[in-house]
Formats: sequence, structure tokens, C-alpha cells
Amino acid sequence: MQTQKKDNQQNNNQHVSLRRRFGAMLYDFFLLLTVIFVASFIIVIPTGIKPEDPYFFLFQAYIFFTAYLFFAWFWTHGGQTLGMRTWKIKLVNEDGSLVTWKTSLLRFAMAIVSWLALGLGFFWSIWDKQHRTWHDTFSKTHLIRT
Repeated sequence: MQTQKKDNQQNNNQHVSLRRRFGAMLYDFFLLLTVIFVASFIIVIPTGIKPEDPYFFLFQAYIFFTAYLFFAWFWTHGGQTLGMRTWKIKLVNEDGSLVTWKTSLLRFAMAIVSWLALGLGFFWSIWDKQHRTWHDTFSKTHLIRT
């Protein structure tokens, strides 16, 4: 137990590079694309929904919620998406514990803001002393190497 705790502390001291973050995001992008395709298929085929339909916003909300569930489930059940496992990184709270559903929602929402700011929220990790992105700081989480 002590050895595992010591290993986690050593890993906490190693920052996760932007390259490693983007590598994991690329892997997860393709996985998420597949999940969204299947989720869309389940709704679009039976209903025939189109962008001009007045209730299309509900479909968009459903897709957004599906994306959130994809990330949140992995983050709350082990701290790693499949892309994060491949790139050997893990999401933890500041105290080293696994994130909650609430924390994952804060992180997910702020990550969208980070992207909407032309990726500045991600590139912020270059200048931050602890190599944190906006969504790391906002949700009080960070990535560690595993």
C-alpha cells in the first residue's frame, strides 16, 4: 500500500505534456465519434429527425449528453478513458482521489470553453507552473502519468 502511494506521489510530480494530452484526445475523438454515430442512429432512423425540425434542439442535447456520459463514466470509474490508458495518463482530484460526477461535469463544461477559445484553455498548460489547463484548474483536478 505504501509503495503504491509513493508511486502515485512520484507520478504526481511528472507533468503530462500537451503532446500526450492531444494524443489521448485524438484516440478518444475516434471512440467518441463511434459512440455518437451509434447514438444518432438509434434516434434518427426511427424518427427521421432533420435539422429543420422544431424539436431538433432535443436531439442536439441528447448528443451533447451522450458525449458527457462517455467521458464522465470513464473518469468516475478509474480515471482513464481508453485514450488516456493508451497514453498512460489518469485524471484525479487535487487530493489524488477519483473524480465525482459533479466534478466531471465541471471539467467537461470548462473543456468546451477551452476549445471555444480556439484551444487557448489547453495551451494554457504551457505557461502554467503546474501544467494545468483551464478545465484542470476550474474543476480542481489534474492529470498524472501512470
